[in-house]
Amino acid sequence: MVYDLSSTDSARCGSFSVMLSADDLVERVGRLATCADQEKGWSLAALDMPPDLHVPHLPAPITKQEVWGAGVTYGRSREARMEESEGGGSFYDKVYRAERPELFFKTMPSRVVGPNAPIRVRVDSRWTVPEPELTLAISSSGQLVGYTIGNDVSARDIEAENPLYLPQAKIYKGSCAIGPVVTLAHTIPDPRKMGIRLTVRSGDSIRFEGSTSLASMKRSFEDLIAYLFRELDFPHGVFLLTGTGIVPPDDFTLQHGDVVEIKVPEIGTLRNPVW
Repeated sequence: MVYDLSSTDSARCGSFSVMLSADDLVERVGRLATCADQEKGWSLAALDMPPDLHVPHLPAPITKQEVWGAGVTYGRSREARMEESEGGGSFYDKVYRAERPELFFKTMPSRVVGPNAPIRVRVDSRWTVPEPELTLAISSSGQLVGYTIGNDVSARDIEAENPLYLPQAKIYKGSCAIGPVVTLAHTIPDPRKMGIRLTVRSGDSIRFEGSTSLASMKRSFEDLIAYLFRELDFPHGVFLLTGTGIVPPDDFTLQHGDVVEIKVPEIGTLRNPVW
């Protein structure tokens, strides 16, 4: 069941920014959950619908947080980037092997969509793909609070033309989806055992499906967080996309009308139509 904790204690649970700044978030949520009005609960299935201002639904679990990304954290991602890049392939191999990870700014919350809201393909891209990624919810003090699912939609043709075009390939309206929920980190003792599955449907047909395991990820969460916070602060907390290990074939591109589903059993399913 889903309960509105903001109605129970708006001062401490009125926004995700306040909650991510709390040092006692786990204890706070536990206490308030026992006090929540049971009659005001919803099932997840009842909230699994497109955004509507007049109907309860699951929004993206983000308010004021920046979204950052980590790149080339899986061997499969390194191989794909080297194959597609025009003259810059060695850079991806070097960053995969380097001590310092690739970290990049992805987007502001105003460009993030939640479950069942449309993601977009750039009008000047002919080769755009979903990038399913486990996403870390990190507090303002740099503590790992929880896990959610992210889709780092990317225009591979634009990035392949020149690595310096990465911001244009990654940052545009509707290029990032996050949800459906944030699962508290302490409830998943060994996140490396989690798996991610991607399915892209067009009507009743499956256009692509693939899966990977967090065990295949080269970087540790602690390492990524430490580098991200080394010279930056995030007063409202931050979300960090941890990279993808699922890469569709070169002849695949997202199309209008597709539906992208990313499933992590411990978290749920993030589903978005393509516009």
